[in-house]
Amino acid sequence: MIPEIVSLMINTGLLKTDEIIATVRVALEEDIGTGDLTANLVSDRQSTAKLICREDAVLSGRPWFDLCFSLLDESVSIDWNKDEGACIHSNDVICQIQGPARSILTAERTALNFLQTLSAVATKTKQYVDAVAGTGCRILDTRKTLPGLRKAQKYAVSCGGGHNHRIGLYDAVLIKENHIHAAGSVCRALELARKAAKPGVLIEIEVEDLAQLEQAIECGAKRVLLDNFQLSSLPQAVKLAGNSVETEVSGNVTLENVGDIARSGINFVSIGALTKNVHAIDLSLLFVS
Repeated sequence: MIPEIVSLMINTGLLKTDEIIATVRVALEEDIGTGDLTANLVSDRQSTAKLICREDAVLSGRPWFDLCFSLLDESVSIDWNKDEGACIHSNDVICQIQGPARSILTAERTALNFLQTLSAVATKTKQYVDAVAGTGCRILDTRKTLPGLRKAQKYAVSCGGGHNHRIGLYDAVLIKENHIHAAGSVCRALELARKAAKPGVLIEIEVEDLAQLEQAIECGAKRVLLDNFQLSSLPQAVKLAGNSVETEVSGNVTLENVGDIARSGINFVSIGALTKNVHAIDLSLLFVS
């Protein structure tokens, strides 16, 4: 199991295996504590369970799900019917789990928590990705993630066809309203950012209207975040930016308006709701023997 996870994480370039293991260990400890008192009432016979999807979704979180069982009991085996990132449908049997009944019952809730949450992120992301299909606009996540699950949720965004914005405060510069206020002006904020950032680090600045956008462009901005712009203002913003400045929209984005935003010529749309306002996918684990 571990080699498969290593391969998956290398391919995504986002997570390391030891980070997933650490996250799963914390989650198991949180739930099990000094022991599963209820599972002790069950005979430790060899059992088989199946995981059933109750609604259409995009599957994400298999590495976390697998580790919940294997870290607890290496004798538990999982046979997956659906690939990571696959579209799954109501009544699909996603996988079969075999092993001691107590171990399956003890790891069940933690494993489902990971799979339901990450599949929810992937599912919502795909809805937005589908809504902008054919426009060339990319759907981005944000830092509005569940504490301790940022990389996992950003990984799930990738499973849904979205793209990752900065992972944290350490890998890109995003100059926002309060930064501009503290620096004194748009130009001064950009100047300070260019001096502080290492070569190759993304520097992006948030603007609140067309006048501020013009200032940012005049001061050498290469990527601008159009915060809470009216849809009617976006074509003009794209025209001002031209081909030399990338544009991103954030704020008040919905499935109903994201297509219109993308068709205005915007390069990116970042959406906090992908990772913040998630509705867990309905999954059921049922014993069959």
